[in-house]
Amino acid sequence: MSLTQLKTQSEQQATSPYSPILRPRRLRSSDAMRRLVRETVLTANDFIYPIFVDEGLSEPQEVSSMPGVWRQTEKSMETLLKQVEAAKVPAVMLFGVSDHKDHEGTDSFRKGGLMDRMVKRAKDTCPDLVIMADACFCEYTDHGHCGPLDHVHNDVDNDRTIANIALQAVTAAEAGADVIAPSGMMDGQVAAIRAALDESGCERTAILAYAAKYASGFYGPFRDAAGCSLGQGAGPANRKTYQMDPANGDEAMREVALDIEEGADMVMVKPGLAYLDILYRTKQAFGLPTFAYNVSGEYCMIKAAGRNGWIDEEVAMMEMLMAFKRAGADGIITYAALDAANILQRS
Repeated sequence: MSLTQLKTQSEQQATSPYSPILRPRRLRSSDAMRRLVRETVLTANDFIYPIFVDEGLSEPQEVSSMPGVWRQTEKSMETLLKQVEAAKVPAVMLFGVSDHKDHEGTDSFRKGGLMDRMVKRAKDTCPDLVIMADACFCEYTDHGHCGPLDHVHNDVDNDRTIANIALQAVTAAEAGADVIAPSGMMDGQVAAIRAALDESGCERTAILAYAAKYASGFYGPFRDAAGCSLGQGAGPANRKTYQMDPANGDEAMREVALDIEEGADMVMVKPGLAYLDILYRTKQAFGLPTFAYNVSGEYCMIKAAGRNGWIDEEVAMMEMLMAFKRAGADGIITYAALDAANILQRS
């Protein structure tokens, strides 16, 4: 039978009330039926909750551009960690907001510095949570870039940065971090971290590589929260010499492949919502545990539209998170983790 004949037969059957062909609406007829045939299931186990720890605060402080997100003190972080654990969210990612910034970001890798203290306190508070340490320097440098600067070339110094990030990773691992998550997009950073961890006896510490991190316009609220906007005298005017060009997809596959070759145990695509194609391609091509970062701008768009009554905030938020999972994410780093976990508990 030709394609034309098949099409004609299908059209004829579709007009009949007794058509034997599948009618998809039969499988959408009730909530129970929809749940029965649902292809993608979202649970609290899919979430990683980011936490900002500000050593300069005496009490928690809401981030003005991120409704519902608070900078925590080192002490108040304990209460929040227990809330995360109670919500059955399995992991947190810690971001330090340093009060001791310098050109090299040394507060992130010195013993007794913020990275050391906050990771140790987090692991002591909730030893069964997976503690992920964001390994970067933008929160710790006085210029806001992701590593020390090379003023000769007006750029971030790649090799000095990866030497420092190896120290940062060991500091975090020895303090109790289960996962090191390097986010600076420096060439060779995963290999440097893996070698340093193994040499220091932290071979069981995993690496979650920000393997495809784009120079995105969706990061603005995060920079308010982490205190890492580019400052005066920062050198390069933006981060486009190390974060990826949003126009490139094949390049992302090469970046992911390099990080895997260097020893990454898990990989991440950041941002998530505007890069679902990259997320899908990454999972299909490599098969490793693959994560999406539901970044601050994406989160805040939902919050702002919901507060203005333009959308149903809960419905839109859960739809967005489901999209990450459907596209291939094994885990989602999201500021909505606690809200979403609570919604799932009552549904």
